[in-house]
Amino acid sequence: MDLGLSGAVAIVTGAGRGIGLAVTRTLAAEGARVLAASRTVTPQLAQLADEGAVRAVAADLTDPAVPAQLVARAGEWGTLNVLVNNVGGVHPRTGGFESVTDDEWTATFQLDALTAIRMTRAALPALRAAGRASVVTVASVNARLPDPAVIDYGAAKGALVNFSKALSKEVGPAGVRVNTVSPGPVATDLWLGEGGVAATLSTAAGSDRAGVVAGAEAAMVTGRFTTPDEVAALVAFLASDLVAGNITGADVVIDGGMTAEL
Repeated sequence: MDLGLSGAVAIVTGAGRGIGLAVTRTLAAEGARVLAASRTVTPQLAQLADEGAVRAVAADLTDPAVPAQLVARAGEWGTLNVLVNNVGGVHPRTGGFESVTDDEWTATFQLDALTAIRMTRAALPALRAAGRASVVTVASVNARLPDPAVIDYGAAKGALVNFSKALSKEVGPAGVRVNTVSPGPVATDLWLGEGGVAATLSTAAGSDRAGVVAGAEAAMVTGRFTTPDEVAALVAFLASDLVAGNITGADVVIDGGMTAEL
């Protein structure tokens, strides 16, 4: 399907791997020019930049000065049309709530909420100027599925979903749509890699990683993890005024049926 994104200017954060890399690839395939920001420019992201309309930028989004710099770089292509906030990370708290320090709470909210809030604030003047524009933020199913193992992460993502919905009401009249995507377990290194969620939980429980993965799969009606490309397709859909032009303030869950809310 042609999403009408050809020639659009987009910023994608957390673009080096996983969901962010897949979003960058998908938007570029739709004809968008993508400024892809990542703490480290990975070989996969560098390859995308070599192949076409992707500009890879090494950027630490926890630095408050970076968002404005990224908006300025994207502005070299023209008016900014799309912002995809994807920066984030999770550290399972196997020691329980009382083990999570103030510094860890602060670091989680910095990475999983404030990076997107700052990036959105920096981009809004350009997005307003576009007349019709879209912000899509990658949240998490844990925004609505509380889990003590990720208590700080879930709280930060819940705040991000609430922020996005509130902002959608303010900027909607200016033609800026604001939505969130909340994935369940996704087949990326965040969940499946060394030091990922499955490895951390299995080590703490004295079990094997395969058992943790199987348990997560069993919690989903589809019996499998979502793929990064599936999340990316949903993000691109919401970014498109052609097919999602009247969708704003939505939190779209893609979790294989893990949650049972009506």
